[in-house]
Amino acid sequence: LTRPAVPPGVLERSREQLIRRVCQAVLLGALHPRTGVTVVLQVLSDAGSLLSCCLNAACLGLLDAGLPLASLFCGVTCALGPDGRLQLDPTAQQEQEARAVVTFAIDSADRQVLAATSKGSCSPEELQRCLAAAQRAADTIFRFYRDSLRRKYSKW
Repeated sequence: LTRPAVPPGVLERSREQLIRRVCQAVLLGALHPRTGVTVVLQVLSDAGSLLSCCLNAACLGLLDAGLPLASLFCGVTCALGPDGRLQLDPTAQQEQEARAVVTFAIDSADRQVLAATSKGSCSPEELQRCLAAAQRAADTIFRFYRDSLRRKYSKW
């Protein structure tokens, strides 16, 4: 059994819409009602975990622009191998071999899921295991954001 090929651009459009929804969820647009925000993400290479990388880049871009945000967000990708082993931040090869790949967008305020997308199949228990691991990993990503901003502004 083979799966039909996904038409070109469909996957990219899906990623774009997910990133847009997440950004809209945290941006405090009511403070500046007639302001348009454009986030441009250019993919130079894909070594795996592309969507979570794009989410993290979008959040750092919004932070760098000084836009008012309700909270920060980050992307975390989890892959479940054929044996059920969980891999955070999988490489492209690990994603290909995985039976399920799940990406979460997590907010910094209370570690809630802003968005999630998956490819493949997993049980509800495995999904909960992935979510718990992603929420723990989010702490490391938010610490990286804080350290990056501290380094940037300590130069002034």
